[in-house]
Amino acid sequence: MRFKYLLFFLFISCLVAKANYILLPMDETSQKNHLKAYGITYWTLEKQYKASWLLNYRGGSFLLPDVSEIRKECQIRGVSFEILSDTEASQILAEIASPSQNMETVILEKAPKVAVYTPKGKQPWDDAVTLVLTYAEIPYKEIYDEEVLSDQLILYDWLHLHHEDFTGQYGKFYGVYRNMPWYIEQKKDAELLAHKLGYQKVSQEKLGVAKKIRDFVIGGGFMFAMCSATDSFDIALSAEGVDICETMFDGDGSEANYQLKIDYSRTFAFKDFILERRPEKYEFSSIDMTEKRGVPFEKDYFTLMEFSAKWDVIPSMLCQNHTQLVKGFMGQSTAFDRDLIKSNVLVMGECQVNGEARYIHSQKGKGFFTFYGGHDPEDYQHKVGDEPTVLDLHPNSPGYRLILNNILFPAAKKKHQKT
Repeated sequence: MRFKYLLFFLFISCLVAKANYILLPMDETSQKNHLKAYGITYWTLEKQYKASWLLNYRGGSFLLPDVSEIRKECQIRGVSFEILSDTEASQILAEIASPSQNMETVILEKAPKVAVYTPKGKQPWDDAVTLVLTYAEIPYKEIYDEEVLSDQLILYDWLHLHHEDFTGQYGKFYGVYRNMPWYIEQKKDAELLAHKLGYQKVSQEKLGVAKKIRDFVIGGGFMFAMCSATDSFDIALSAEGVDICETMFDGDGSEANYQLKIDYSRTFAFKDFILERRPEKYEFSSIDMTEKRGVPFEKDYFTLMEFSAKWDVIPSMLCQNHTQLVKGFMGQSTAFDRDLIKSNVLVMGECQVNGEARYIHSQKGKGFFTFYGGHDPEDYQHKVGDEPTVLDLHPNSPGYRLILNNILFPAAKKKHQKT
């Protein structure tokens, strides 16, 4: 009889200890591949499972249901995971919920539909976002001007703007690359597309695209931009109805005194900037800090701000990382002048050497946008024609993690920022 009781006790003990959760740890030492861990979480949501994002717990870990297909997928993709019993998971969630802890649990409800605004035929390594989405195995759809202008943005939750010039000045590459075959071909293709879509000039067509993207965000969409897509987007909106392009870009001269006609009330993030008039200058405006930053390579890092996870949930999500100190990296638009950022825009990452902003975020209408300075977080000074970054060499990149934080952001139930 005692033997039967012992067997029964062991059976009950096994039930209590039965694993019910998978933890994807995101701290510095426990996770072999931070970037693919985001892909696992996205894949879990695609399979209609719920997931939780444990803000500030071990680097922003993910809590998933313990099912065999998720375990198998982690093993296939090389993502570190830990098995938790229901009791262990409850203890972690109780710790996170404690008012004394700067942590929070965010429920992730659905896999957001992701679109990348990018020209056809672009190589994936030309853009850090498409590169990391591919590496993390997060599906996305490439769209460009025709899709945007035909109102197809309503099909998506999240939009990334490729390294793009919305001002119609062809990336300001004229000074160095105007005789290169690729520049001539891109200019020709852009003009043909603009005419096909019913516009006389590329600058007018790109403004039309920028306004559609603006409306997408105001209506509740999530927009993420890097490098020159950040400031050129705002510049295009601010210059609506004003010709800021010189003859080599659109066939006629710019308007006299066009700087005085710029309307900063139309922009998302920036104010009071001065446009760069010289066509041969590889710069759009005073927003960018590339030439005036004076930060030596060995000191080129930026610090992620610390927010209250329980009160400021959104910036806390966007800043989840296994380190607060992130390597700097350059681009056509490397960083943003703090004095030219609107007061309602939140600076989430700054270089403490000179105070420049590297990573900013705000709400626009019902939607949100994030601007991230620089071109490639693991290529310090990316140049035209450089070899692609191999992310297998950087599976734990803090700079790339910030991109993926933004990808999962629309999956979460949002809480209004309190401070």
